[in-house]
Amino acid sequence: MSLIGKTIEEFNAQAYHQGEFVSVSNETFNGQWSILCFYPADFTFVCPTELADLQDQYHALKELGVEVYSCSTDTHFTHKAWHDSSDAISKIEYFMIGDPSHKISRAFDVLEEEDGLAQRGTFIIDPDGVVQAMEINAGGIGRDASALIDKIKAAQYVRKHPGEVCPAKWKETGETLKPSFDLVGKI
Repeated sequence: MSLIGKTIEEFNAQAYHQGEFVSVSNETFNGQWSILCFYPADFTFVCPTELADLQDQYHALKELGVEVYSCSTDTHFTHKAWHDSSDAISKIEYFMIGDPSHKISRAFDVLEEEDGLAQRGTFIIDPDGVVQAMEINAGGIGRDASALIDKIKAAQYVRKHPGEVCPAKWKETGETLKPSFDLVGKI
């Protein structure tokens, strides 16, 4: 089931963020661009490499007006313990949401019911709380957070320029397309 074009469901959760426990809800996403990055579990192997890579892109994403949230089915307490004990994770500045109830993971259709862990899902959510892009990888395939920069820029461009679309490999200074009858069969 695709969540593209759908408003995210209601949720309330606790997160670890910059040395504090904070409340996060679907309403937290309103009014800003957001990236929600699900991963299977704290204290694992691929997950810290992905979350550290996401941190490497965090400041560039913030410059684009994007807030970043990671989420696993661990608790916010476990996120703090991982943050306090891992060199890679200790650098994280973005929100680390705990989803021990599995409500958020189910709402985004990334929960592996048998083992109770989230899949590697990445969602780009617009300021209205609507999913604009999503990617889900198998457990053994790590993601490249740098790819999110161009996706965010394209999503923001399309939002600001109704009637235009961004072609493959579009970059911020690249040409866009205006779908019309005249373009049919000419691309």
